[in-house]
Amino acid sequence: MDEMAAVRKLVLLPGMDGTGTLFGAFIEALPKGFEALPVSYPNDRPLTYTEMADFVRMRLPASEPFVLLAESFSTPLAIQIATANLAGLRALVLVAGFATNPTYRWVRRLSSFIFPPRKRIRAPGFFIERYLLGRGASPAMVQAVQQAVHSVGPEVLDSRARLVLACDVRAELARMKVPILYVQATQDRVVPPRCLDEILAVRREISVARIEGPHLLLQREPQQSAEIITQFIQQLQ
Repeated sequence: MDEMAAVRKLVLLPGMDGTGTLFGAFIEALPKGFEALPVSYPNDRPLTYTEMADFVRMRLPASEPFVLLAESFSTPLAIQIATANLAGLRALVLVAGFATNPTYRWVRRLSSFIFPPRKRIRAPGFFIERYLLGRGASPAMVQAVQQAVHSVGPEVLDSRARLVLACDVRAELARMKVPILYVQATQDRVVPPRCLDEILAVRREISVARIEGPHLLLQREPQQSAEIITQFIQQLQ
């Protein structure tokens, strides 16, 4: 049997919350036979991208082929992991991803002046709807995002924000050898279109899929996302 034909495992790396709890609808939308393995990062202590990479590698399938899927915050991490030429890694999927700081350039210059972490607070529903989930998100979906973010210590969220501001994995991206699918949210208010342009400038041959939806695309459009991603995996055969 073709080795690619046996790829049915997807390792899922979460967004800024790092909990892995927001993948539920996407996992349910996967076709029969596909197995999703969501990873949850420690929520009580800050880790660098390098430390997270070591954490993730310990949780990858040891003897089976798999596809690594990363959402937003985790996309630089996934790129870093993929440069290690892991035996089982067959492809990389980047959802609403970036290889350098996705915020405006002036934010990068001021990153050293970020306010220290405050006490743990619940993110306002209007903020989550406007920037992450888009209009029409259900109250249950908004609440799920609030709970995921609220479960993470403020110093951990602050550390992850700093990682995003300082990231640049274009050199690692250039060294990667596995196929890549980039899934872009056309209504993304967090990751601008230039982030895809930067990635294409390094790896012109990657596959690109565009889905009409907000930043948290796997949560708002799980069915369409699952169809596109599994079709990409099947075409690798």
